[in-house]
Amino acid sequence: MGFEFQILDGLQTIHTPMLDTFMTFVTKLGDAGIAWISLTIILLLIPKTRKAGAYMAVALIADLIICNAILKPIVARPRPYSINKTIKLLVPPLRDYSFPSGHTAASFASVSALYFAGRKRLAVGALVVSILIAFSRMYLYVHYPTDVLGGLIIGLLCGWIADVIMKRIAERKSKART
Repeated sequence: MGFEFQILDGLQTIHTPMLDTFMTFVTKLGDAGIAWISLTIILLLIPKTRKAGAYMAVALIADLIICNAILKPIVARPRPYSINKTIKLLVPPLRDYSFPSGHTAASFASVSALYFAGRKRLAVGALVVSILIAFSRMYLYVHYPTDVLGGLIIGLLCGWIADVIMKRIAERKSKART
């Protein structure tokens, strides 16, 4: 864990008032998955993008189960600011555990779901936002780098799970029609 604190402490040296404001804004996009849930709802409402919305919904549900219901309580990793109490937080302290980063997992679940659903251009835009959200979690000292990496991997896995589930549903619908 020493190398993780070196990274987090190194990030503290790049703080500026403007960057602090930007990173707190970016991280709020991931709070409770609000940006991704909102995008999912919008996509579900538009017939042309309904498939992508369904992929995202399945991926986000898988993410919620894997991250929040299973991994966070099992791993029970304290947040970095709980260990290094000299850090002045720019966001309110969180009540749940650190591993994995739920913000990162939901972000990358959304990116990979969009990619698997065939919405590659939208996935690229979501990828940029996801990278910023993931970075903000370390910048703000609320997650270790391995929390973010774990969230990224789990998010990609959730997008793949959505792809498998959605393809099975499509196969069953296809068989039911014949």
